Amino acid sequence: MKMSKIALSVIVAALALPVFAGPQKAGKWQMTMQTEMANMPMKIPATTTEVCVTPEQAEKPEPPKSPRNSDCKFSDYKIEGSTVSWTMSCEKSGMTGEGKITYAADSFDGVMHAKMHDMEVTTKYSGKRLGECDKK
Repeated sequence: MKMSKIALSVIVAALALPVFAGPQKAGKWQMTMQTEMANMPMKIPATTTEVCVTPEQAEKPEPPKSPRNSDCKFSDYKIEGSTVSWTMSCEKSGMTGEGKITYAADSFDGVMHAKMHDMEVTTKYSGKRLGECDKK
């Protein structure tokens, strides 16, 4: 499998873990992901996104869902205090992984470790609450 396909598979799986997966406050959140692949010559740039977490999402956090066109499934989703953990399995690509994110009042940090064939991947997450969501 080409390295670019592996990188794309990992990024798609990592994007399935937006900020709404855990116990945080409602409002506008900025999330940054940095993915590193062992023994990979190309560097994957960090990705930063903004998301509006509704009061309903903040009150009832749900397990992450697989992005469209992905066979990745998330299981063992647990919230213990301010920490969220999960496992992931992608049948078609043969990727497996686990992760954990810990939330503070207005920020979070976490990591996901994944393995696909002989490739090991680490995605680090960080985020901060920017304030209230933009009015429509």
